[in-house]
Amino acid sequence: MELIRLEDIHKTYHLGEVDVPVLRGISLSIARGELVALMGASGSGKTTLMNILGCLDHSSSGKYWFDGQEMSRLAPNQRALVRTSKLGFVFQSFNLLPRTSALGNVQMPLDYAPEHYSDADTRKWALRLLDRVGLSDRIDHEPSQMSGGQQQRVAIARSLINNPSLLLADEPTGNLDSRTSVEILRMFQELNAEGITVILVTHDPHVAAYANRVIRITDGRVESDAVQGREAVPSSGNGNGADLPAESTFAAERSGGGTAAALAPPAMARRILPRAADSPAAALDKDFPRMQRKGLALRFPRTLRTALCALRRNMIRSALTALGVIIGVGAVIAMMEIGEGSKAELQRTIASMGANTLMIMPGAATAGGFSHGSGSKLTLTPQDMEEIRRQCPAVAEVAPIVGTWGQAIFGNRNYRPNQITGTTPAYLIVRDWQNMSEGEMFGDRDVRSGSNVCVVGETVRRELFQGASPIGEELRVQNVSLRVIGVLSRKGANMMGMDQDDVILAPWPTIKYRVNGSSNSSSQTAAASSTGQINSLNNLYPGAKPLYTSPTALQAANTPQPVRFANIDRIMVKAVSAEEIPQAMDQITALLRERHHLTKSEEDDFNIRDMTEITRTLSSTSRLMGALLLVVALISLVVGGVGIMNIMLVSVTERTREIGLRMAVGARSHHILRQFLVEAIVLCLFGGAMGILLGRGASMMVRAVMRWPTEASIPAILAAVAVSAAVGVFFGFYPAWKASRLDPIEALRYE
Repeated sequence: MELIRLEDIHKTYHLGEVDVPVLRGISLSIARGELVALMGASGSGKTTLMNILGCLDHSSSGKYWFDGQEMSRLAPNQRALVRTSKLGFVFQSFNLLPRTSALGNVQMPLDYAPEHYSDADTRKWALRLLDRVGLSDRIDHEPSQMSGGQQQRVAIARSLINNPSLLLADEPTGNLDSRTSVEILRMFQELNAEGITVILVTHDPHVAAYANRVIRITDGRVESDAVQGREAVPSSGNGNGADLPAESTFAAERSGGGTAAALAPPAMARRILPRAADSPAAALDKDFPRMQRKGLALRFPRTLRTALCALRRNMIRSALTALGVIIGVGAVIAMMEIGEGSKAELQRTIASMGANTLMIMPGAATAGGFSHGSGSKLTLTPQDMEEIRRQCPAVAEVAPIVGTWGQAIFGNRNYRPNQITGTTPAYLIVRDWQNMSEGEMFGDRDVRSGSNVCVVGETVRRELFQGASPIGEELRVQNVSLRVIGVLSRKGANMMGMDQDDVILAPWPTIKYRVNGSSNSSSQTAAASSTGQINSLNNLYPGAKPLYTSPTALQAANTPQPVRFANIDRIMVKAVSAEEIPQAMDQITALLRERHHLTKSEEDDFNIRDMTEITRTLSSTSRLMGALLLVVALISLVVGGVGIMNIMLVSVTERTREIGLRMAVGARSHHILRQFLVEAIVLCLFGGAMGILLGRGASMMVRAVMRWPTEASIPAILAAVAVSAAVGVFFGFYPAWKASRLDPIEALRYE
């Protein structure tokens, strides 16, 4: 039965503008089960013919049928499918994967088989084949640990792993001694006796003598085609016209007798020689049931294993390749955590100023076309504050503000605080400052009665009281004594850098009528006295004596008289939430316009300042700085990705022969693409994992050494993993694609 038929095969290589013909019209046929030797001198075209027969190369013209299928115009992946299912190769230079065990080399072709076999089955089958070629004690040895004959036996076992119909051997004894050469050639005879068609490519007549048919190639043409020892193709497929027992093996021959079990792959596609149902080979088939599970999920673990093995063979290079990604991801994590820490610190600073707050300021008074500035128009009253609290649902709390300036005196020490503020207990709620460091806040009763009490900040305590407890002590402001009943908790600087702890808080009537009132009275008295001294004409006609003596300044300050109109400097408002601030502003505006009797044509006599605008601006600035830091970190990650692409390109160049070998045993382009892509992704994921540890460590070190705020970011960690995988795919695709586009025969010839 015909297995191979060639009709007028030509092959011409194009070297620049020069055409080099190698095969010049080869026509021949080879029957199934023959043992054929292709002989010829170096450069005669025999190796090129073998590459065409093995579907590693294609002819320039002519037709080639193999097993009834026309091969001449098949696509590269279709030829690879034929190689992995029907062909086996034994190369002159062995072409074993370095730093890979004998077992791994033998199993390799099944990684690319159309059917998916279980790892246990492929391992068991590979062990049987290695035992058959006499290497059961060398299964874990690498090629560098074996002799030339042992390496050739591994190559033979590898060529049999897929149960080929045709076995091609290119100068199989070229690198062996004479004794080992005889063993290898007799092994080919035994394989032929079991029904495998064997083609030996050689220039040695002694090797050709082991074949049943010798085809001589000279200058790209068939010079002669002779059958040795008989005239017909063997009827039983053993190549010499005599039926050899299918169960004969090399193990029996080496031991001098006995019969060993013939071998069969896990899923036997076909068998040329008939065998009994109870034969050893048939029993072996039962040990390996057919496994035909398909799909990427089932193939991916083998691809991952292959990629990991390739990376493990070059540990130092792999580690250096991943270093760029490690640094990039570490920088991303560190920058993100520092940015998140800064953002959180900014939010805490904003909260310390009073989150969700609004400031209502009086309008500007205008006289003679000149504006006196915001706050110069006395338009805000305590009643406005009460109505805002009562009628505005979007408002959580309201506090009045009455300010003054001056020295605070205690004993022989004096100090000028940043703020001396009159307010109510609600001020602490508006400012989110409920906690007291010591003592307590004055109450609403103190506000109604205008009590001479106050609470101080930590800075005032340090400056006036030298850090001692001020509770119960009295300090003086504008010659008004205020008893300290509490110390505010430390709040730190605000976003403008001002010390928020440098403050004295007192009931607003106390500040307005006692502190500010006493100051005004003193100044008015001094002015009157000065005026009387200068303008002496006022005393020319003295008036009548008053009936009652005028109260002193101290008596007037201690007994404030109710007035018809009392204004406050500002009103601080806390909205229910940041989202309801616009609604709160609308409600306050409508209420104050109604209370101040403003018509539609009149402008507001007050201003509402939205603190969230400052917050939004600072948050935007923080996000911008974080984005800039992230961009810088991503640049380093891209640099690491470029490094991976460069190393992968170098790896493709260095492993060109390996790629050619994998393609020769059946790997298709998507297998090579997947393997190199997985290698790049594994490197990036490894780099990402190490980068996360590096970034976290750097973040913790910055926090411990430099005292910068940092905060762990789970989204940043997840993003780093995703980005590292994306970098592997993006920068690893081109080298992987380039590897998958290699021509197998050119790759095998690469030096």
